[in-house]
Amino acid sequence: MTEKALRLGTRRSKLALAQSGQVAEAVRRATGRPVELVEITTYGDVSREALAQIGGTGVFVTALRDALLKGEVDFAVHSLKDLPTTQPEELALAAVPVREDPRDVIVARDALKLTDLPRGARVGTGAPRRMAQLNAYARAHGLDIETVPIRGNVDTRIGYVRDGELDAVVLAAAGLNRIGRIDEVTDFLSVDTVLPAPGQGALAIECAAVDAELVAALGELDDPFTRAAVTAERSLLAALEAGCSAPVGALADLPPLSAPLERGDPQADRQISNEMRLRGVVGTTDGTRMVQLSTTGPVPQTHDQAWALGRELATEMLSQGAAGLMGERAH
Repeated sequence: MTEKALRLGTRRSKLALAQSGQVAEAVRRATGRPVELVEITTYGDVSREALAQIGGTGVFVTALRDALLKGEVDFAVHSLKDLPTTQPEELALAAVPVREDPRDVIVARDALKLTDLPRGARVGTGAPRRMAQLNAYARAHGLDIETVPIRGNVDTRIGYVRDGELDAVVLAAAGLNRIGRIDEVTDFLSVDTVLPAPGQGALAIECAAVDAELVAALGELDDPFTRAAVTAERSLLAALEAGCSAPVGALADLPPLSAPLERGDPQADRQISNEMRLRGVVGTTDGTRMVQLSTTGPVPQTHDQAWALGRELATEMLSQGAAGLMGERAH
């Protein structure tokens, strides 16, 4: 008799289905049980308003969590950067798998890089965080670009470039890689140029906290270093009282930065470093004012240690005026 399939709740977008499909296959291998995808529409998928206008925090998550709590699905997969920083007691963050490349990328006409864009180039992004850092970089390096707010899936955003409405768009490397479109990238943005969103490139796998057997099974997919890194980043976000659509960037990595991103096997790099660097940035969307700081400490071994690292850096950023750069703060 075939064992009952586990029901995996996922958003309906091409990216969500791709990453949920990858998780489903990993869960099949780990548990030996079949997994079926259950497509769920979230408010963020149907609203055409800017994320900052509809609240940002939780708009891609709430419907999936409701389905979990109602028992309509057994577990759910989220882009971790979309998760509110407060974890509901009824739900367990059972696994954070190995993170993809967290960097942002440019997809531009004529295979242009950011620094090659012509004067007056229009660059599309839906993230105040990207706007703030791109505009700050442009001001510092004499680039004449205009950041344009956009929404939509990957096809829609890249379509703006192909149709000539925009000269370039900014997207996440991880998303393009997961849907097999990384070859369309014309420029990978160094995190010295644009720090990613807290948790960018990582996935979150949630299930009911009372289902200890499933929590343990899904835990086979957990990567302790990725979990520690994103916990520190999300702690910074929480301490700043900022939502996931606020102009806040954060990245926890192994110094020097080239180790996990460019030098090869991140597992090998982890064996030669026992320190974690956390970097954070907050800025006005026009790029005129920025607070950017970093701290380094031992790689956290517990949730509390990772959370403390993020709060420490956030406290320092707030002391330098970060609160005044974020607009209305989340509560």
